[in-house]
Amino acid sequence: MNFGELFWALQILIGIGLLVSAIAAVRFKNLIAAVISMAVFSLILSLEFYVLQAPDVAIAEAGVGACLTTAMYLLAIKNTTDEEVIE
Repeated sequence: MNFGELFWALQILIGIGLLVSAIAAVRFKNLIAAVISMAVFSLILSLEFYVLQAPDVAIAEAGVGACLTTAMYLLAIKNTTDEEVIE
């Protein structure tokens, strides 16, 4: 297997991973599971940036997309309730 075939095989695997994690994030009824799925999406996307020889963008995507955004979503979910407010 030469470098070109390996590159395209990796591109296909990354594309499938992105598609599966995006569909899972939309289909999950549990919000925490959906947030974790979006974190996986961001990690796979950062891998794609690294493969495309943009390591600085990959690090930013991993830090902001996977870590910071996931933490913010989890804090927002923690601070909400599923009870309806009746006035």
